[in-house]
Amino acid sequence: MADVAGQATSIRRVSVWLSLGVLLAVACVVVVALPFLRRPGLSAGEDRLGEPDALERRRLELAEERDRALSGLKELEFDHRTGKVSDEDYRELVGPLRRRAAEALRALEPAAKPPVRVSGPVEGKLARSEREVPPGARGRL
Repeated sequence: MADVAGQATSIRRVSVWLSLGVLLAVACVVVVALPFLRRPGLSAGEDRLGEPDALERRRLELAEERDRALSGLKELEFDHRTGKVSDEDYRELVGPLRRRAAEALRALEPAAKPPVRVSGPVEGKLARSEREVPPGARGRL
């Protein structure tokens, strides 16, 4: 009987130490993770995400449109290279996708600076460099 009572006491003792170990481990994880969960210098009330305003929502919509168009272009290019899309279909589909991507990219750019007019000797150099580019390489540059 004394042996059974001794075993019950040792089981309780082990259970208490295991419980304390688990609590200590959880406390350590919380202490280590806290800096990653909150930005420094902000109170808990300030560390909240607000609803995006109309401008931010529009920017997100444009970024999503850009991503969809670029993804579509990438997929179309892959399908064309693997032979799933014919040359004729590729030419028909690539234009609208490029336009969509370009429109979204232009809309996402901050107010564009006016174009710089190049004149003088630099203009001649640019024209010569364009003539020196092989015709097949122009689309790849």
